[in-house]
Amino acid sequence: MTTTPSDVDVVLPCLNEAEALPWVLERIPPGWRALVVDNGSTDGSDRVARAFGATVVHEPRRGFGAACHAGLTAATADVVCFCDCDASLDPSLLVPFVREVRDGGADLVLGRRRPQGRGAWPAHARAGNLALARMLRRRTGLRLHDLGPLRAARREPLLALSLTDRRSGYPLQMVVRAADAGWRIAELDVPYLARTGASKVTGTWRGTWQAVRDMSRVLGEARGEAPTVGGRGEASAVGGPGEASAVGGRGEASVVGRGGETPTGGRGGEAPTGGKPGETPTAGKPGETPTAGRSVR
Repeated sequence: MTTTPSDVDVVLPCLNEAEALPWVLERIPPGWRALVVDNGSTDGSDRVARAFGATVVHEPRRGFGAACHAGLTAATADVVCFCDCDASLDPSLLVPFVREVRDGGADLVLGRRRPQGRGAWPAHARAGNLALARMLRRRTGLRLHDLGPLRAARREPLLALSLTDRRSGYPLQMVVRAADAGWRIAELDVPYLARTGASKVTGTWRGTWQAVRDMSRVLGEARGEAPTVGGRGEASAVGGPGEASAVGGRGEASVVGRGGETPTGGRGGEAPTGGKPGETPTAGKPGETPTAGRSVR
């Protein structure tokens, strides 16, 4: 794996993922650069990342969004991908995402997670994801099924979105602002594995609820209240009951995917096979297009 220059940069937000990092970094496609953003790890994650050829970026401010945005600003490649580094998602599956962006089929490609076996996606986390997908649909009109972390887009347009959330709302804010800007947004199915170690966000009902509240605040942008970093307007502030169901939707964005379906969050029985550590999942292999259907709203 080369470090620079690279064809694609993969941003990997990291907080104490030393155990999972080898599995993840070994699956970075050749010619791509892994940007591991250390968000205050105490288990030597940064040393493990360097040992496996990754570029390490240090972000002292805690928060998923803080780590993701530090990686985005450190990236130099034309196309930037995002992936968790807890071994729940295989970064090699990003190859068709990047191809979709480069070929002009979509401006932002998201991975629709298909859980592989029990424990891959806890019920409370799936319920929170479903609720957010429905709120996103009311806010933007997008018929997305998942707001997962696996995604790809061009760097300069991403920076132009001026994302401000620095906690759990960052992935949602990216989609909301992309939709408002008229981006074409695609979904591709990806296998979702049981993570290595304990989740920092959705491992508990409390963590999931806090993430949903962060993201509900982002949906408040429908009223023209774009979040700002710091102070009372910080994106991670807890939103009121009316903010979660903010209405609107300019109708400008399009979704490439199963446009006529209601968000379901993905069922375990629908998952593609494969995806175990050491194996390449059969859905979305590098060089192949995942089986998710495509239509433009």
